[in-house]
Amino acid sequence: MSGELYMVEMMGGGTALFDYDGDGDLDAFFVQGEMLGTGKSIEDALIPPRHPQPLTDRLYRNDLYVDADGGPSLAFTDVTGGAIPRSVGYGMGVAAADYDNDGHVDLYVTNYGPNQMLRNNGDGTFSDVTEAAGVGDERWSVSAAFLDYDRDGWLDLYVGNYLEYELEGMTDCATVTGAPDYCNPLNFPPQKDSLYRNLGDGTFQNVSLNSGIETEFGPALGVAGADFNDDRRLDVYVANDATENQLWINQTDGSFVNDAVLGGCAVNEAGIPEGSMGVAVADFDGNGSLDLFMTHIALETNTLYLNTGGGFFREATRRSRLAVASRPFTGFGTAAIDFDNDGWQDLFVANGTVQKIAELVAQGDPYPLRQRDFLFRNSGDASFDIDDATANGPFGEPQVGRGVATGDLDRDGDDDLVVFDSAAPARLFRNDQRSGNDWLGLRVGSSWGPFVDALGSRLLVVTANGRRLVRRIATDGSYASASAPGVLVGGGKAGFTTVSVEWPTGGTTTWKNPPTGRMMIVAKHGPGRP
Repeated sequence: MSGELYMVEMMGGGTALFDYDGDGDLDAFFVQGEMLGTGKSIEDALIPPRHPQPLTDRLYRNDLYVDADGGPSLAFTDVTGGAIPRSVGYGMGVAAADYDNDGHVDLYVTNYGPNQMLRNNGDGTFSDVTEAAGVGDERWSVSAAFLDYDRDGWLDLYVGNYLEYELEGMTDCATVTGAPDYCNPLNFPPQKDSLYRNLGDGTFQNVSLNSGIETEFGPALGVAGADFNDDRRLDVYVANDATENQLWINQTDGSFVNDAVLGGCAVNEAGIPEGSMGVAVADFDGNGSLDLFMTHIALETNTLYLNTGGGFFREATRRSRLAVASRPFTGFGTAAIDFDNDGWQDLFVANGTVQKIAELVAQGDPYPLRQRDFLFRNSGDASFDIDDATANGPFGEPQVGRGVATGDLDRDGDDDLVVFDSAAPARLFRNDQRSGNDWLGLRVGSSWGPFVDALGSRLLVVTANGRRLVRRIATDGSYASASAPGVLVGGGKAGFTTVSVEWPTGGTTTWKNPPTGRMMIVAKHGPGRP
């Protein structure tokens, strides 16, 4: 915090879990900010520097190893130097996917300032190809998502843009008592989002206008691409801050229509827009359609929309028991995570407010936005309870939580969590539960050459007791972050009878009696590119 109350200081940032070096385990990328416009040196700042200035985005290699007891142990090495080009803006978020189908996962970094496309060279380094790819944008971008909306086998790019905001001559804002504080987003005009179509030759075409995305404004913070109306085409949901959210339904001709109001997921049940930050997409109630969960600002509630089928939602926040627990907190990053492998998608929320907490100010806290995080356990009917063990343990320490990414970092069959904290070290939560439940790991992709994750695929897993578990293959969602594309499916004690993959380019592959307790690669073969 510079003391100047710049909004960008309290908004960032994001993280990505992805396998940058192709060795089979997940590495970590963190987006950084820097000191802004105060004329002060970093030595005068309240938070001492952990890295030489100027700050830059960081890449950590996972050097997973077997310990003396024969179990997996984590160790990370900072490999930023020589690997990552210098960041050119104030870092906000990151999207991760193989946009050029060469078998190496690339990064798109969103900034307050110019965004960057970082192409993975396959040798441990990345190149800034933003200009050549045609995806530069100097607006304030926060979240982005890779998705193949036209089903041509090449990942397109949706970029969520936030506010028209300038550091110079900014608006002065205050609390109800008159104390200076960070501004409300409604003090500034919202931006339009961007959609870039992948042309398959390393370049993108800006189709924001022709697709209809530019017909509406919205201060976007969370973005997720998924098939919400069950027509096997990828739609886009955008969580907007303090204004109506957007549900862009794919019209199959390259255009989109915002059906959020008709679909029942634009505002809360009282008809009021909320301060949406992060978004999680999963089938929380087990009916086969993908639901939506949003994190919101304090004095609102986090909101759950259950998909009744065909892209029509009903708000179920109070019935889900999420309302009371979330009201005092400001949630940012979030993730649907079956942490105990019982087959029901649970919820993790990273909290940290955006306006100063009076009690922390009185205590002299240099960053008085800290709040605790929560893991909500799904009871099996889309109702949730705070998990007491973690609430009183690893998630009980207040921090300024922002981006959240998930993935099996130690390859032991359960999802772990990485949380980006503002003005503090990142946190890695290793999941070491020992439920004894069956699990199935799937990495789904195509192999018309190098293996490429088939983002947008839909999994249907049937357990021995007849439960039908739906999962999506994606890296987007949360807040300004990218999770691992591999999926872990828990089956409780029942085991699995059938697995089906609905491919994003069309067709379905089904097989019976899959082996449990291991990660498998499922690849679609064929001549040429899809």
